[in-house]
Amino acid sequence: MCTATPLHFAAGPLALAKEHLKTAAGRPFFVFNSDVTCEYPLQDLLDFHQAHGKEGTIMVTQVTDPSKYGVVVYEKDGSIQRFVEKPKEWVGDRINAGLYIFSPSILDRIPNKPTSIEREIFPVMAAEENLFAMDLPGYWMDIGQPKDYLTGSVMHLAFLAAKAPERLAKGDNIKGNVLIHETATVGAGCLIGPDVVIGAGARVGAGVRLQRCTLMQAVEIKNHAFVKNSIVGWSSTVGAWARVEGSSVIGEDVQVGDGVALNGTIVLPHKGVKECFYEPGKIIM
Repeated sequence: MCTATPLHFAAGPLALAKEHLKTAAGRPFFVFNSDVTCEYPLQDLLDFHQAHGKEGTIMVTQVTDPSKYGVVVYEKDGSIQRFVEKPKEWVGDRINAGLYIFSPSILDRIPNKPTSIEREIFPVMAAEENLFAMDLPGYWMDIGQPKDYLTGSVMHLAFLAAKAPERLAKGDNIKGNVLIHETATVGAGCLIGPDVVIGAGARVGAGVRLQRCTLMQAVEIKNHAFVKNSIVGWSSTVGAWARVEGSSVIGEDVQVGDGVALNGTIVLPHKGVKECFYEPGKIIM
């Protein structure tokens, strides 16, 4: 975990969706923070929620330094006692993982206005013994920042290697864990990996070197380019013999010219880059 920012989401949109979520069948529904990655053991979460029969269940994950986060304190059966924000003394090492399942009755608690479910709704539910916690197995990562996104990708690829190795790419040009969409193409003489994700419709030219990076949908990497520790956005192009590294982030529909070198550069969408930027931190707007 690379950020000390607590996970929070506004509950107001749940109130706006009340007519869709509160069905006659009374089925529970899942809610996820969009900036986390994990194994998503949804069936286990559903089973646990239905077994205790209360209004809500949140998944929690273990951290090495709980003083940076909001800690969830709960009993052995999972019933939550309280939440402690950035504790100065030891109270536990489990924090909110950003995965929830709720019974529809929770919607009656949420007003149709900006509301923090963690700060305003959860403490009341815990006081009423209506909120439970379940330990999240396996990996977890907040991927709200580019460096953390890449770390989360590495974790997910390691998970696939252990649990679904058939999904990973194989071949003499593949090194380590690599995930290539079936519609992507890779040219001759490439070296791909470790820890690379290649999205749908991406085109990787001949002699390309990719390492610890993600290529989004419809990206084109031209011949002999090098991409490392970076994210290349949808429908962008990296030119021949170009070099992109140092946690660079290439936005959607960006054209990086032939031979251009980018190090720790952020390029906003729909831009063309024709010059090199060697010092990290440059933002091209």
